[in-house]
Amino acid sequence: MNSNQTVGQIVAEDFRKAAIFKHYGIDFCCGGGRTLVESCQSKGIDPQEVVAALEELEQSAFAPEAEYNEWSLSFLVDYITNKYHHYIQRTANPITEFAVKVARVHGQRHPELIEVLQSWNELREELLQHMVKEEQILFPYIKTLERKTEWQQPGFGSIENPLVVMEAEHENAGALMQHISDLTNQYQAPEEACTTYRVLFSMLKEFEEKLHEHVHLENNILFVKGANLEKELVGA
Repeated sequence: MNSNQTVGQIVAEDFRKAAIFKHYGIDFCCGGGRTLVESCQSKGIDPQEVVAALEELEQSAFAPEAEYNEWSLSFLVDYITNKYHHYIQRTANPITEFAVKVARVHGQRHPELIEVLQSWNELREELLQHMVKEEQILFPYIKTLERKTEWQQPGFGSIENPLVVMEAEHENAGALMQHISDLTNQYQAPEEACTTYRVLFSMLKEFEEKLHEHVHLENNILFVKGANLEKELVGA
């Protein structure tokens, strides 16, 4: 285990390790560019403790749940679209409806719920627009790279240009999701919370987990491999 690897690289090699980082509160998607040491220091955690947990996992007999690194980029693009983009599209409206209702009914006693609604609305709109840009511009280009033997410059110049935008938007989405988590005490509903209140928090918690998986696959695997493939074609 190399503690100077980035967190994103570690999870890209074995997605099971995401659960360990989650346990320690280490961001493996939007903050995946930090080394393990840097991530631990920012949380006040002993890096050796995390390394020991990761090495223990490595010694287990079970293989990673999915060998994302072995998939073609086209297959990974379709997987991300079908699993994560469709998930966001499917859950965005129900979460909004619950958030509006809970803020209206309980917002006076728990004013943080109004801020949760505001942050969620911002996150929702950003993600929906973000996915359109990926599906209409970036993802088709990545699929084209896999099919070509020589590079033809796209209208946006180089893949690095849309990647900078996509990664910045991922960073902002992660910050909004973290803010919602902080406002809700990591999705812990108060004892007097009604069923709708509890369901909202459960849905938001699941959404955060899916978002972390989603962003990790894009930032740390798809985008990295897409950029490397373009470099190979340009230099061919």
